[in-house]
Amino acid sequence: MDILVNFLYYSVRAGTPLLLGTTGEIITEKSGSLNLGVEGLMAMGAIGGYVIGCATNSFLLGVLGAFLFGLLGALIFAFVTVTMQANQNVTGLALTTFGVGVYHFWGRSLTKDFPSLDNAPAFKAMVSDNGIPFLCDIPVIGKLLFSYNSFVYLAVIIAVICWIYIRKSRPGLKLRAVGENPGAADACGVKVNVYKYVNILVGGGICGIGGLYLASVTNSGAWNDNWINGMGWISVALVIFSNWSPSRAIFGAFFFGMLKTLQPWKGNLSTAFPEVLGWLNAIPDEFYQMLPFFITAVVLVAASIRKNKKSEEPSAIGLNYFREER
Repeated sequence: MDILVNFLYYSVRAGTPLLLGTTGEIITEKSGSLNLGVEGLMAMGAIGGYVIGCATNSFLLGVLGAFLFGLLGALIFAFVTVTMQANQNVTGLALTTFGVGVYHFWGRSLTKDFPSLDNAPAFKAMVSDNGIPFLCDIPVIGKLLFSYNSFVYLAVIIAVICWIYIRKSRPGLKLRAVGENPGAADACGVKVNVYKYVNILVGGGICGIGGLYLASVTNSGAWNDNWINGMGWISVALVIFSNWSPSRAIFGAFFFGMLKTLQPWKGNLSTAFPEVLGWLNAIPDEFYQMLPFFITAVVLVAASIRKNKKSEEPSAIGLNYFREER
């Protein structure tokens, strides 16, 4: 039982940055804008938020820094696609290259004096899995629900708030109208470009926070060239997997977290449950490394072939809005 509980616990930890990246991209896509630059936004948020968090010894300022760096990257995307009417797919791909380039340039320039979490004890305490006092001591449930770092709870809270915003608020209704039919929304008095800008920027900021998680929790602040490791691309696919719903993204992200946790835990699982999971050890490690990306590709292909009538994909996604053509 302990092995299964620990496996689920680490699956949630692995899925948290995906939840943040997916939630941020959902907010962006609900405005009708398809930003393929999530990987770059997460990279910018990772390096910017981590350096600020360590320099100030503040979790709050680190998160704010990551949000602002992600927002800055999203501002580039918004200006080029909303104001300049450039192709969204090309711009998103260029943003990924730009964001990862900023991450590499800044990180490598600090290699000799790279900030350490050990020199920022308050920041380190908030990104460590200290859990909620007393509640984390409850058998099984305490480990599964109350033993995480601050990021996990923050990610779930952000996803829930975004769901309420999209589904239950008046501004969320206008956002959906912009994503479905910007011309009709404009005719009804909705400021289409304002809604696009605001939601693209907020979505980018949330993606940036996901990057900070990868920097400070997943990699414990140890510099390498691959902090993000494709998580931004998986987040884009998770948007489709979760049917553009932040609430469903919670479960989708933790499912993909489970896929990423299989490799390091296959030995423990096969030993604990030899009759059911003994076959896990026979599968090469490379398969487990490939699995999340393979599922991502399957989701994208399936979505392009089959259009579900219950899909909540915005009708105008990826299409630039020219007011003169209304």
